[in-house]
Amino acid sequence: MQDLSKGYEGEGAINTPTKKPKKGELTLLQKEKNKEQASERIFVEHLIRVIKIFRVASERFRLNASKYEQIIMTICGLVRFRIGTLVLPI
Repeated sequence: MQDLSKGYEGEGAINTPTKKPKKGELTLLQKEKNKEQASERIFVEHLIRVIKIFRVASERFRLNASKYEQIIMTICGLVRFRIGTLVLPI
């Protein structure tokens, strides 16, 4: 039987957890995979929160639209620098 809730699956590039079947249970392997995905997802969610603190990504951008990419990339660079993942060329 085909599941009708296709919105849960997402796109090919999106990694979604395995959904519990109706009146069924997930296997231990599926539960482990879901936990692994959740631990990766929480890291990304925290980074998005840090970027939104700058309010450029969470509110309407009121400056010249051509400057948006430069500003958002600067903010992402500051966030990466803050968490220690910024690699600068020598």
